[in-house]
Amino acid sequence: MTLEETLHTLKAAGTAQTRKTYLRHGYPEDTYGVSFADMKKLAKKIDTDHALAQKLWATGNGDARVLATMIADPDEATSKELDAWAKAVRFSLMSQMFSRFVSETEFAREKAEAWAKSQEEFVGEIGYYVLGQLGLHDEELPDEYFEEHLKTIEKNIHSAKNYTKYAMNQAVIAIGVRNPKLTKLALAAAGRIGKVDVDHGDTACQTPDVAAYIRKTLAHGESKGAGKRPKK
Repeated sequence: MTLEETLHTLKAAGTAQTRKTYLRHGYPEDTYGVSFADMKKLAKKIDTDHALAQKLWATGNGDARVLATMIADPDEATSKELDAWAKAVRFSLMSQMFSRFVSETEFAREKAEAWAKSQEEFVGEIGYYVLGQLGLHDEELPDEYFEEHLKTIEKNIHSAKNYTKYAMNQAVIAIGVRNPKLTKLALAAAGRIGKVDVDHGDTACQTPDVAAYIRKTLAHGESKGAGKRPKK
């Protein structure tokens, strides 16, 4: 599909109610309000198209940028491009979508390390979301890697910026479901951290209780007969 065809399709799929909801979540005014169900269908139709993803991102449109993260090619992404996209993120849902794409690139570990140290709220948020993805999917990383990050999160989470704080909380959960040893360490860290206060604005979003979420996730896995941790 061309850029013009894609934008036309997005605009036609948008609704006023969904747009209103997205705006409350921080989307830019230039947003059509396309549901994620429709977005997934369009992404499946387009498949992978990095050139189109770049053009969609350049529009600045909220829906276009979300779609860009869904069709961009992890193998074609460059370090410079990822940094540029990260710095352009201005709302939390975009951070989550973008982090999933970054986690599939060869730069995932590098960006998790660099961005998690950033003082820019959304860059830091993305860094910790990528760290969480590594915890869930990168089987080559040793436990010691995540142990060090748990210590850093425990030390800094309450002084971190709002959405970075939320992503740090999510990272503890992801690390905590990786294996029994890290479950124990994550639960202990969560106990010392205590309640994490995040301002979600005019939305129904809530900050998960780490210990409860870890236990629920593990119990759900056991009930399904899951013998392994989540994979891609």
